[in-house]
Amino acid sequence: MSTLPTKSRLRGVVFDMDGTLTVPVIDFAAMYKAVLGDDEYKRVKAENPSGIDILQHIENWGPDKQRKAYQIIADFEKQGLDRLQIMPGAAELCGFLDGKKIRRGLITRNVKESVDLFHQRFGMMFSPALSREFRPYKPDPAPLLHICSTWEVQPDEVMMFGDSLKDDVACGKQAGALTCLLDEKGRYGSQDFAKLDLTPDFKVSSLNEVYSLLESNFDLTP
Repeated sequence: MSTLPTKSRLRGVVFDMDGTLTVPVIDFAAMYKAVLGDDEYKRVKAENPSGIDILQHIENWGPDKQRKAYQIIADFEKQGLDRLQIMPGAAELCGFLDGKKIRRGLITRNVKESVDLFHQRFGMMFSPALSREFRPYKPDPAPLLHICSTWEVQPDEVMMFGDSLKDDVACGKQAGALTCLLDEKGRYGSQDFAKLDLTPDFKVSSLNEVYSLLESNFDLTP
């Protein structure tokens, strides 16, 4: 993890949603098995030890097969919506950022319906808030660059914050932004970073650690 030599201004933080702002509730392994079938799931998992990108995997399927796959994914996401819970400390962190006049954006590979429900249920607005209807989606840097352009700031003045090394950190790195990995369960270590050639600028195990990280490394004067 790096510490910036001089305190620079932080203009905005772009959050992932599932597993970052909300408690993870979707059983992704079960979803992947339902989409791929048991045998195909085992094969694809073996070929992608760092994680399956199911959206990318079905991108080139035929229309009927792809439609069925999207329906299965949507069904799992709908079940997740029914159990949507905010991550402990998320509301307080957003209030802290608002107090410092630091903008808040959101990028998720989930659907717009999930983002709308998140906004409604928790009374938190993120703008822009880009769902997977915005193409190309993470880990492509396009959504993050779009937010930077909308805010009229440089990518290196923005932090991408999320719980996925291959989606969130990869997106941030490719865009030229700062990156912070939320690793609640200690899943990631230096070997994982080396394997994917992705090392986040910062790593925290809870949202409560973000305050000191920001205050230590950035000029937060409103």
